[in-house]
Formats: sequence, structure tokens, C-alpha cells
Amino acid sequence: MADDEVRRSLRLYDFPSPEEAGEEGLLAYGGDLSPGRLLSAYARGIFPWYSEGDPILWWSPDPRMVIYPGGLHLSRSFRRVLRNAKYSVVFDRDFRKVVESCASVDRRGEDGTWIDDDIVEAYTTLHHMGYAHSVEVYMDGSLAGGLYGLAIGGAFFGESMFSLRPNGSKIALYALSDVLSERGYDFVDCQIVTGHLLKMGGEVIERSLFLRRLGLSLSKSGDRGSWSKYRWEYTDGR
Repeated sequence: MADDEVRRSLRLYDFPSPEEAGEEGLLAYGGDLSPGRLLSAYARGIFPWYSEGDPILWWSPDPRMVIYPGGLHLSRSFRRVLRNAKYSVVFDRDFRKVVESCASVDRRGEDGTWIDDDIVEAYTTLHHMGYAHSVEVYMDGSLAGGLYGLAIGGAFFGESMFSLRPNGSKIALYALSDVLSERGYDFVDCQIVTGHLLKMGGEVIERSLFLRRLGLSLSKSGDRGSWSKYRWEYTDGR
């Protein structure tokens, strides 16, 4: 198992088996967003997703979408962006700002956001504990895009990403994939299937397979702590 804190959380906070959820994935409701409960959920392949004002809903959908580090598809146009755009990528420089930006950005076809104040506080706490991390893309000195999620063992659980300028989130995702590949991570959990991530190289797998791979990933020690020391630059040809 990844570390003592995760093992303790699994003992203290129980959930129904993810296999009990239907294909849409709804498994349970209620509880809280305490660090231990969240760690226990993610280590079991479960995540919270709900609308503001509703009870906390816990999900484990079937099928599941994952990205394997280093396996993203790069179009010619995006390669040109990576080569020529004036940007910089950093990790864990301003985690809270990334989460708040994910909450505030307008999304096509969506009304409102599931990232309420409780989510911001809960994941910021996990960031201070060394589990939650952000990738930030800066252009002309301003935040242009990014993403955040949790790292437990050899798995990264992607939560949300945003763009304030074209390609901001795509650059963040590619940088994350590269760094996770270098550090021996097994997969990025994208949670639900989207056409956008399919085009970028996301793969759809059955929940049962996802849970088996997650169990193996949790045996790794992982990189708990600040990722602010990580650096990434695009190298053409990778």
C-alpha cells in the first residue's frame, strides 16, 4: 500500500464495493470531504462528484477512461504549439489558484460547477499533506491554463483542468504525462469518458480492469510531498 496515511484511511473510512455501482457509477451518498475519507475513496477507485447544495455523491463508473503516461497523441498543429509558443510550465506553484480557476472557467454545455468552496478547501488540505498537485502553464507572466489531481502510489487521479488561453490545459496535460512517465507512474485516471480526451490518447477500460491495475499501482511508494522542484520543457521528437 502507498503509505501509512492511506492504510489508516482505508481502515477508518469504509465504502461499498465499486462493483456494486451500475454502469453510470453512482455508488453512495453522504459523508464528508475529510482528507481520510477522500484518500480512502480514491484508493478504492471512487471519487466525489455532485452539484452545489446536493449531498456528496460518490462514483465509480464503468467503463473508465485512463491515460498512460507518455502515450498522448500529438497532432502536427499541437507539436507546433509546443515548439513555438512562449510558455513555461511549473508544478505546485499556486495550487489553490488552479482549483479556483477550474471552478470559475466557463465550460461549453455545462451550467455551473461541481467545485464548490468545500471542494476547494478539501483538496487544498490534501495539497498541504503532499497528495494533491497542480500543473500550471504561464504565458506572458500570467496563468494560461492548468490542471490538478491526486497522486497515490503509482496512480494519478485527474480532477479538473482549465484554459484561459488557447491550448493552456493541453500543454499542462502533456507536461504531466511526460513527468509521470519519467517517474514511473502507471496511469492517469480521467474518471469519465470524453471525446476530447479520446482524441488525445485516452483509453477506455472496464472498471474491473481499472480496479485491478489500481491495486497494483498502490503498492508503489509514490511521490508524496511538494512537486515544486519538478521541471519540464518540450523536446521535439518525443
